[in-house]
Amino acid sequence: MDVKIKTALVSVSDKTGVVEFAKQLSSMGVRIISTGGTAKKISDAGVEVASIDSVTGFPEMMDGRVKTLHPKIHGGLLALREKADHAAALKEHSIEPIDLVCVNLYPFEQTIAKPGCAFEDAIENIDIGGPSMVRSAAKNHKYVTVVTNPDQYDKVIEEMKANNGAVSEELRTDCARVAFGLTASYDAAISKYLNGQAGVRFPERVSIALAKENDLRYGENPHQDAAFYKLGASGEMSTGSGKLLEGGVGISFNNLLDTNAAFELVKEFSEPAAVVVKHLNPCGCAVDDDICVAYEKAYLGDVVSAFGSIIALNRKVDKDIATVIMESYSRFGKAKGASGFFAEVIIAPEFDADAVETIRTLKGWGQRVRLMETGPIDRAKIDTGEFDVRCIVGGMLLQRRDLVAWEPDVLTYPTKAKPTEKQLEDLRIAWITAKHVKSNTITLVKDKRIVGVGAGQMNRVESGLIAFKQAGDEAKGCAMGSDAFFPFPDNVVNASKAGIACIVQPGGSKKDDEVIAAADEAGIAMVFTGKRHFKH
Repeated sequence: MDVKIKTALVSVSDKTGVVEFAKQLSSMGVRIISTGGTAKKISDAGVEVASIDSVTGFPEMMDGRVKTLHPKIHGGLLALREKADHAAALKEHSIEPIDLVCVNLYPFEQTIAKPGCAFEDAIENIDIGGPSMVRSAAKNHKYVTVVTNPDQYDKVIEEMKANNGAVSEELRTDCARVAFGLTASYDAAISKYLNGQAGVRFPERVSIALAKENDLRYGENPHQDAAFYKLGASGEMSTGSGKLLEGGVGISFNNLLDTNAAFELVKEFSEPAAVVVKHLNPCGCAVDDDICVAYEKAYLGDVVSAFGSIIALNRKVDKDIATVIMESYSRFGKAKGASGFFAEVIIAPEFDADAVETIRTLKGWGQRVRLMETGPIDRAKIDTGEFDVRCIVGGMLLQRRDLVAWEPDVLTYPTKAKPTEKQLEDLRIAWITAKHVKSNTITLVKDKRIVGVGAGQMNRVESGLIAFKQAGDEAKGCAMGSDAFFPFPDNVVNASKAGIACIVQPGGSKKDDEVIAAADEAGIAMVFTGKRHFKH
């Protein structure tokens, strides 16, 4: 059933396109009711507007807190026009049916994202009248069109022009669906904020507000549909908040997962750092005073796995580093046994224009690499309130993010041999990297770069053997990291055979004494962190 729009209520916080929308409605004979700043903006543009108080008979009051919460508004929205008693009530109380509501809500999320936002400011930006009208209109979408986003304006106007001022049931239903999604997301953002203010870690109910960013070609596999949804802005620089630069092909489900893994690791370092990730695990990670050298060292961590990888940098990409990346294979990889090289994504805080040009033109594959720019990394803006969410069939597991990194003040040194300052630096990198590798994890670091990784094995011994094999002769003198404690001395024995110089691990095993004794026998310096970093 088509419904002709005769009366519209327009009251928006985001006034993008609202004047043109109101002009189009007015040109088709629609009576427009409006409030406050919206009414003034429309009126100043020459569109005739009826004020809300002229409809309700009551002035806007209490600093605008009360203006649309009135039977003459909600009666006009909720009346079922085919019911005789509803029609009689409209007539008896002089209530005019409202056929279209155009409302978007107070900018609550934008307000709380501002540095130093006061609690009182946040509360004042909780919209009450707007969601109430949206819900009333959406509930009665059999008769009422509810418009909550400027992107919907053209669709509504096109239908009205094509149908003598009427809107189809199909479009009204679709708009109602979108409207309830908006109010649910809005309430979820408020709930999250208030839980955070109250210090409630795991509230009785959790709603996670997400806004669709775009459809993806497919999910992990071609037979799985997928889309990317964003959380509200928190100020933290991340893959979720990053901006894809022009050029390149569309980013995929797996690309986003891998890019997130790479960037979260590179964010851990304050000094210039580079990370290379393949299938969620870092195959390269290095730090250096020079970002070009850091990248070279990271790439050399595993030149074979680097093919089709994600590159993350924590410094701006200029022409120099862009050139080094694009020429990785010819400069370093070919001599190390790689068959070729290309990157799926390069993510960094910033890209110079000539760096983008270099990436796009220096090699043929540069035309399809995705470039993601995040803005400057600021560890002070880490969103500590964001959940790490894992899905199981029929539910979700929520935990706080693992934001623990290297904690020098809580380290203990149980072995006779103590690590040198240089070894401590390599142990730091091994420990931080191990945090970002799938368990069970063994990482090997030498001269501030990863030379071996054993990831995701069912037993830790096997992870160690994989790492030692990958490192080869470079294992000698390495720092070794383990994401969890050693339940037996076997890993230490194998480390000794490989020539490992020092080890960092959580400690806490019942057999710590035996593990320490094995390290002492081999002359290996060991550090306990007191924390573990399982990553299932």
